[in-house]
Amino acid sequence: MPSPKIAIVAEFLTVMGGAERVVYELHNAFPDAPIYTAIYDEKRVLPEFKKLDIRTTWLQKFPKKIRKLYKLFPTLQVKAFRDLDLSEFDIIITSSYLNANQVRKTRPNQTIISYCHTPARYYWSHYDEYRKNPGYGKLDPIIRLLIPILVPHQRKLDYKAAQNVDVFIANSTETQRRIKEYYNKPSTVIHPPVDVNRFEPARERGDFYMTMGRQLPYKRYDLVVEACARLNIPLKVFGNGPDHQRLVNLAGPKVSFYTDRFGDASDDKLEQALNHAKGWIYAAEEDFGIVQVEALAAGAPVITYGKAGTLDIVEDGISGILFKDQTVESIIEAIKKAEKSDFLPGTLRRKSKRFEKSMFITKIRKIVQDNSPT
Repeated sequence: MPSPKIAIVAEFLTVMGGAERVVYELHNAFPDAPIYTAIYDEKRVLPEFKKLDIRTTWLQKFPKKIRKLYKLFPTLQVKAFRDLDLSEFDIIITSSYLNANQVRKTRPNQTIISYCHTPARYYWSHYDEYRKNPGYGKLDPIIRLLIPILVPHQRKLDYKAAQNVDVFIANSTETQRRIKEYYNKPSTVIHPPVDVNRFEPARERGDFYMTMGRQLPYKRYDLVVEACARLNIPLKVFGNGPDHQRLVNLAGPKVSFYTDRFGDASDDKLEQALNHAKGWIYAAEEDFGIVQVEALAAGAPVITYGKAGTLDIVEDGISGILFKDQTVESIIEAIKKAEKSDFLPGTLRRKSKRFEKSMFITKIRKIVQDNSPT
């Protein structure tokens, strides 16, 4: 019997984050499958993507300045995914956190498998938070007015699309809970793939803490920066984003920033710093949190907000310190606890091994095999 024809559908390939790394490993699991995406920016993702069969929607034809504002056009995103012709494929695997599940079946024996990073946070779990602080800078006042007008309709479209998914895969137990709550659908948990072998934890650790990621308001880097500034302890902040200048304004003399991905914040520099960091501090509520696994792989204990996907990764007092409230005071208390604890880099690295990318590929292939046409 011939192997099923598979297509991979990604939301966007315009930045390099956890969802994009999942897409790349889906390619490694199914190397013959083309990757469909709404918009592709080859300069902002892994160079390896240039070698792949990537097919874009008509949104790619928009002028570059307009494409950068793609998140402001959710209705167009829905239409772009619905317009994709996927009739030649037996199995469609979506990497979804917004609108990728809008793809349509064209025949009854097609199967849609959704690897769900979360039901769209804008529509469901974090609607109130995004309405208060959309994260678009000067455009925020306008976006706040549009959100209650646009989101109810988008929510209905999202729910309807979810009902057409045959198999949901959740990236964490928290996402599994949300899929059940918002879509009323069951799911299987397969944690995202993490390249734990890119890190080599140093036995002798430095005197600095670290944090990293896209600097958006909901990520709450402000709490981390302010806590370290109050304690007057060294903190290295890797990344950039709309909230960057506010973080700089909050920083004390021992907080340093690394913003250029191809210079002082390159992958090599980040890996070197994380391999020697005293600890990793993070204050956001994450759907999963790949970077926390990377910290463990580098031998750095994780000081983090004890909610949602984090609970799949960090064991309080064993692989890090969990704090209960998103406040500066809670982070300060957690750092003080970590200072009194004895975390062994080798033990932390072993804790990260259960998230190796080879395990992800094996589990994904099994699900596809079990749901292939007979």
